[in-house]
Amino acid sequence: MAEVLIIRLSAIGDVAMTIPVIYSAARANPTDSFTVLTQTFLLPIFINRPKNVKLIGIHTRSSEKSLRGFLRFASALVRYRYDVVLDLHCVIRSWIIDWMFRLRGRSVFMLNKMRKEKRRLVRKPPKDLQPLPDMTTRYADVFHAAGIYFDKMFVSLYDEHPLNRLILREIAGEKTGRWVGIAPFARYRGKIYPLKQMEKVVEWLSREEGISIFLFGAKGEEERMLGEWASHYGNTRNVAGRYSLDQELALISQLDVLLCMDSANMHFASLVGTKVISIWGATHPYAGFYGYRQPPELAIQTALPCRPCSIFGVKPCYRGDWACMNGIPPQQVIDKIKDCLNPL
Repeated sequence: MAEVLIIRLSAIGDVAMTIPVIYSAARANPTDSFTVLTQTFLLPIFINRPKNVKLIGIHTRSSEKSLRGFLRFASALVRYRYDVVLDLHCVIRSWIIDWMFRLRGRSVFMLNKMRKEKRRLVRKPPKDLQPLPDMTTRYADVFHAAGIYFDKMFVSLYDEHPLNRLILREIAGEKTGRWVGIAPFARYRGKIYPLKQMEKVVEWLSREEGISIFLFGAKGEEERMLGEWASHYGNTRNVAGRYSLDQELALISQLDVLLCMDSANMHFASLVGTKVISIWGATHPYAGFYGYRQPPELAIQTALPCRPCSIFGVKPCYRGDWACMNGIPPQQVIDKIKDCLNPL
């Protein structure tokens, strides 16, 4: 029986993408124990986990933010007798933990972050676009390097634990017709479709018979803006900031499709087997962050020679016009939703 420590501290989407691999490995190796170290606020993502998957939370935004606080945490962590450490993050914090375990003679296996390949992907044109391995594959490679193998892959958070319908009824009522979710926000400007154009998509959907719209976002300004949309358009509900993560996952699992950005919501929907239409601007699916098991044809993007210009969408547009997002007409998004809801 092996004790395995898995490190992935952030960000939300990246942590979500570890789940298919961790759950698959745990189910294929029931005599081994897998402990996931991640941010405390991300622990609720790991619902319906196998019995041999444990969680440890770290507060890098508060008590473990300072070097002293982090070293105190790491010193306590290495007292546990883990046989193997899988570093799926590879940042300074995780390297410190790796080093401390190595001093104790433990084996450490690290993610290949493919930094050189990413730089080639986002350089200014001309460039030869070549897809990088997706993150699920790269995470699985770390497990395989450690001698932890699995064949059957994860399907959904509800695959072995059916959804509690009472939770769903409490937040959304009985499902009638088709449910469409829209999550129009992302962390960075380069990943956000212009909100005026997205509002036109919401307006069209609201006029379609038999469609209920659910708007997803965070508390605060996003919640306020989505509340305005919900008040202007029929059959539209704002669920931003109103429910816990497990409740949101339950709702997302029952959507017929989720329209979103290159964001955590894409990965949440992928974890519950919901079809995702995603809009891509400064970033690109070729970087490896596409939704788990999502059909490639559901990604909406423009073929510009400058794309992608950023791996995470944080860089400003060097052209100054954000053509990658502004150049996608609302009708193109609407047509993709039509195709998805009414397949041939």
